[in-house]
Amino acid sequence: MIMLSAFWPFYQFLGFCFFLGMMLVGFWCIFMFFGFVLPLWLTQGLWEYFGKSKAFDPEEVRFKKLYEKEGYEVIYNNPKGHGPYLHHDSDSHAAH
Repeated sequence: MIMLSAFWPFYQFLGFCFFLGMMLVGFWCIFMFFGFVLPLWLTQGLWEYFGKSKAFDPEEVRFKKLYEKEGYEVIYNNPKGHGPYLHHDSDSHAAH
């Protein structure tokens, strides 16, 4: 049934565009793996594995919360009340 679509030129063109796009994506993945990821593993990865560099600490690259940032002060961080967007234990949104 799929091959019948090749008789309509527009569908044939769409199929060609899809094929071309997937081919570009595939080659990009191959080039990125062999050109970036594999060399990274074989240099920095082994360097860290054998203890030649400082161990990777994910806390250094993590996006810090506002109250953890240097020079910021959080004035109001714990809202109380029964507003429509404030979460509380009861199931209803009616004021108590």
